Amino acid sequence: MLRVSRMLERLRACTEASARNRHWTKIAELSVKFSSTKTAPRFRRMDYQDAVCTLNTLQTNASALEQVKRERGHPQLQLQAMRGFLQRAGLKAEELDRLNIIHVTGTKGKGSTCAFTEQILRKYGFRTGFYSSPHLVQVRERIRINGQPIGKELFTKYFWQVYCRLEETKDAHGGSMPAYFRFLTILAFNVFLQEKVDLAVIEVGIGGAYDCTNIIRHPWVCGISSLGIDHTSILGDTIEKIAWQKGGIFKRGVPAFTVKQPDGPMKVLQERAEETGCSLSVCPDLEEYESEGLLSLGLAGHHQRSNASLALQLSHTWLQRHFLTDPASSPVEFSGVSSAPVFKPSPTMIKGLAETEWPGRNQTLKHGPVTYFLDGAHTTRSMLACVRWFNEVTPQHEKNTGGTVVRVLLFNATGERDCAAMLKLLIPCHFDFAVFCPNITEAIATCNADQQNFNVSVENMLTRCLDNQQSWRILNGQEEKPEAELLIGGGLPLVAERHSDTLVFPCILSALQWITQGRDSVLSDPNKCVIPLKPSINAKAAPLREAVSIHVLITGSLHLVGGALKHLDPALNS
Repeated sequence: MLRVSRMLERLRACTEASARNRHWTKIAELSVKFSSTKTAPRFRRMDYQDAVCTLNTLQTNASALEQVKRERGHPQLQLQAMRGFLQRAGLKAEELDRLNIIHVTGTKGKGSTCAFTEQILRKYGFRTGFYSSPHLVQVRERIRINGQPIGKELFTKYFWQVYCRLEETKDAHGGSMPAYFRFLTILAFNVFLQEKVDLAVIEVGIGGAYDCTNIIRHPWVCGISSLGIDHTSILGDTIEKIAWQKGGIFKRGVPAFTVKQPDGPMKVLQERAEETGCSLSVCPDLEEYESEGLLSLGLAGHHQRSNASLALQLSHTWLQRHFLTDPASSPVEFSGVSSAPVFKPSPTMIKGLAETEWPGRNQTLKHGPVTYFLDGAHTTRSMLACVRWFNEVTPQHEKNTGGTVVRVLLFNATGERDCAAMLKLLIPCHFDFAVFCPNITEAIATCNADQQNFNVSVENMLTRCLDNQQSWRILNGQEEKPEAELLIGGGLPLVAERHSDTLVFPCILSALQWITQGRDSVLSDPNKCVIPLKPSINAKAAPLREAVSIHVLITGSLHLVGGALKHLDPALNS
């Protein structure tokens, strides 16, 4: 174990220290700019990476985050603090009413629901705003106008506008600045107001009742997607407690919709709606809508059908309110849980559902002989849906290969997720290799600031990968070696191994390069650093070099999927 610790420490020195040094050097440079002048034009001349590096200073580092978790006591104060930050940024809560908001929460599928809803309403010709999290490759993906991430220039302009206002007022407020997600939420509201969107689709971050997006006073309609167990240290350890948190987005007189839920959480949602004084309706199955034939969805996976039904109800209700003379004059009070109306989707709605795109969720990329299946499933319920999707789509791909196919799992999970439970669900997929790596895009610190994460230490990430490897071995009935063997090449810890079919790599790029063995031209780009491996590790890859096709499932974390897409889809970096 001492040897493992030393190797982890050396890798940490290679990855975290150099990234932080560059990061804080940049911040030091920015502090000189801050002190030289307070005029807005000076800030606007800073580039996108300057803005993102400064944004990253608002991240809670790993040790501080643990302290926050231990001291979490009065969550209602979080909303009070958020209102204060909003006001310091030059915004008022009542201004958010002008955004005609659709507010969506849930455990699984809330992002997809938002994507369907935004696409439908954009197809009607409305100028849409869309705030979501997390981002995959660049942070500006979280703030979209008309379906596209705001440009770097626009992000930079509004970032400094908001940041400067908060910076200039912090001394009068005990030096406080909003944390990363709070800041981005304020930034999104500011962007949508100044860019004069017709509506804003807002995805809750975590929970609902005390999420910082819940400073929204008068949304036009609310939605709750499928509920499950996640973020238990924040939301509670039962699905009923989690339902209580999610129901916190309900507002008096504002119609709310949910997909079908288990009896326990549904009862809680009903009680929350009654307490709040709003209607609550349960969406029908997608097959029940009056349409000619099966509705086609742009997002793969059977589980997307409930998300699409919820999106139809949200967009339909928003349109009804929009075309009323006075939308605020017709609040809908609680009268028990009802079935949402079944209606005939318009051609525009049908087109919106069919053309929705949401990267990283049931996404397939084919690069020559290598096919990647990417899904950011990170709970047991979402992993069940991922496995179902993977087992549905891979047989057709394998049928068309006409030769040997090697299946590879690339997995990582973060936070308090039950990795062993998710890995157990993946066993029936019959992978030839299971590869584990942390959510570090590159071990050689060249990754951009958008994907720097100081909320967890490198040692913690790598230790978790080793734990996941051990879980995989146990689940496959393999005997555990007493101690992990770390294989070293080029003076760096590169691969941790316990069995020939399981490998742990220090970063996403090194894992992808080993899996593809030079057979993906995108990863063979000379600008991408190729990490040298010991001959014994390359020898294990013989099946990958000899197979006609390689099928790679990348799952367990949206951050892992985003890091992979950074390398696999260069267009996302522009």
